[in-house]
Amino acid sequence: MEPFVLQKVENGCELFFLKGWMKSHTGLTAGCTSRMGGVSEKEFASLNCGLHVSDRPEHVVANRTKLAEALRIQLEDCTYAEQVHGNEVQVVTRAFAGAGTRTRENEITSKDAFITNEPGVFLHALFADCVPLLFYDPVNRAVGLAHAGWKGTVLQIASATVEAMGKAYGTKPDDLSAAIGPSIHSCCYEVDDYVLSRVKQVMDELVIVNAADGGFPPIYEEAGNGKYNLSLQQMNRQIMIKAGILPSHIEMSSLCTSCRTDLLFSHRKENGKTGRMAAWIGLHD
Repeated sequence: MEPFVLQKVENGCELFFLKGWMKSHTGLTAGCTSRMGGVSEKEFASLNCGLHVSDRPEHVVANRTKLAEALRIQLEDCTYAEQVHGNEVQVVTRAFAGAGTRTRENEITSKDAFITNEPGVFLHALFADCVPLLFYDPVNRAVGLAHAGWKGTVLQIASATVEAMGKAYGTKPDDLSAAIGPSIHSCCYEVDDYVLSRVKQVMDELVIVNAADGGFPPIYEEAGNGKYNLSLQQMNRQIMIKAGILPSHIEMSSLCTSCRTDLLFSHRKENGKTGRMAAWIGLHD
């Protein structure tokens, strides 16, 4: 069953909510935007949440404000960041509230994963094919959000986030719930020998086998002509398992950004001329 459930809210935003998590855990909000229900135009139509893609800044701020309203929070309680395809984790406190929400000048800089245990602080990251990774520790009431393209994946940003939550909040991996959000799937994600060699290095290091697993596809399959179809979702899932998260605690979206440009932005499918979805997670006071 698809864990990210599309819902149109009162102000017109169409959002993918992690309904199961939100039903089970009072005060938790988590999910990912679609591309629908905003004010942006043309290739950014319409709920573009990225300030860095040449959309009109006032449209982006209006879209982010609509998203906050849809979640029943204030934009000033949100955080946005400059993502750099790395594996550094930022511990987010109340002091960061409002960072990057209206301008890029005060974004959280050079980070790709964010964790907090402070209610009323809502983490956001931007995506248009890369993989959103969401984490929730119900014991210590802490949350995490990571951005995993192929570079972040091979840098094991998933395990870096788990480790950071352990150091900051005492999180135990087997208590964590994790979700892998809408992103480009292996059906549409073709990579070359160089990228695959980096993936294989991590697979060898962690002793990950390239095989179908419980209904999940293999991590990669040959596509011919020195190309390979890569499942970033399955690779991140295996890294999470090696980090100690129980397989039964990991949910994975079946939504492919490239297949579903009617619902989602895809950098690859749309030749770089497109908007960005925002994934979010946080705890209400």
